[in-house]
Amino acid sequence: MNSVFSLARLGALLIKEFIQMRRDRITFAMMLGVPLLQLVLFGFAINNDPKGLPTALVAMSNDQYTRAMVSALQVTGYYHFDHVTESAEEAEFLMARGDVSFVVTIPADFASRVERGDNPQILIEADATDPSAASGAISTLSTVASQALLRAQGMQAAAAENARQQLQVVVHHRYNPEGVSQYNIVPGLLGVILQMTMVMMTAMALTRETERGTMENLLAMPSSPAEIMLGKVLPFLVVGAVQVAVVLVAAKLLFDIPFVGSLTLLLSSVLVFVLSLVLLGYTISTMARSQMQAMQLTFFFFLPSLLLSGFMFPYRGMPGWAQALGEIFPLTHFLRITRAVMLKGADFHAIATEIGWLAVFVLVFAGTALLRFRRTLD
Repeated sequence: MNSVFSLARLGALLIKEFIQMRRDRITFAMMLGVPLLQLVLFGFAINNDPKGLPTALVAMSNDQYTRAMVSALQVTGYYHFDHVTESAEEAEFLMARGDVSFVVTIPADFASRVERGDNPQILIEADATDPSAASGAISTLSTVASQALLRAQGMQAAAAENARQQLQVVVHHRYNPEGVSQYNIVPGLLGVILQMTMVMMTAMALTRETERGTMENLLAMPSSPAEIMLGKVLPFLVVGAVQVAVVLVAAKLLFDIPFVGSLTLLLSSVLVFVLSLVLLGYTISTMARSQMQAMQLTFFFFLPSLLLSGFMFPYRGMPGWAQALGEIFPLTHFLRITRAVMLKGADFHAIATEIGWLAVFVLVFAGTALLRFRRTLD
């Protein structure tokens, strides 16, 4: 062996490595795709001060003072009154389902109390399952509403103390009165942990067989693609069940997370969610040629789903295109289910739409995996 350093040999090795890198298209795409994806998501999609939050209005009358309140709240940019309800029960259902972030209730005697100077009140209920999403909107309430009332009365804006005497804004933080961040994070971690482990492990299901040289034996067996797929993914449902038990027990014992909903409903939703994840991982394994490629594809899926699902940043704070993109990830729908069931006590009717989307993911991933399964190694 020639121990003398040779630039020619080094150059030949570098050329070989670049040729190999060019042939590995998935790795090459990851080197360019991940930085661009991070730039776009962090630069355009992430916003910790969400505006245009969906709001339900429960107004018993349509007088000038009620209209002034609604207009003033809309002008702040935080509130978007896209639901006008006829009863408090309807507004309660909308909040439990996650369709609205606020419910503004203006009583029937609001106008008469304003004219009498009898300390009129309005009630604003905020969905506090994500405390950071509602903080900016709540901080503007008192001053804006009081000034709007003074203008509606034909008066000039008075001092802050006088404004407070004119109107009392009662704010109820629903589902998380103390604003504990763990109440929002820990239920979401259930979905994040399941996604991280289930997709990655099943993504290596077929590629591991190929790298170990046992794929020929698997293909020689008298088994259909559906039987092979179920044989690969069903064992991971047991692993997922263990993880769910660990997370739920830790959430109660370590963080004292409230659980006001149905455990059966939550576990049924978890089953559908985990099934969609393992089928997604199996689909990735039909695309990858090696375990390294499977891990890269898993990471490329995991990063945007984590950022756009509402786990790390407020979902309502993202622009419309980012919210639409977030809907294609199972984690987005599962986070809504866990927070609704655990914190709000939602029933099946309130989360039926989200469960339906998870079922759609199961069918799509299963169909894609079966179509892409190859009976030969070439």
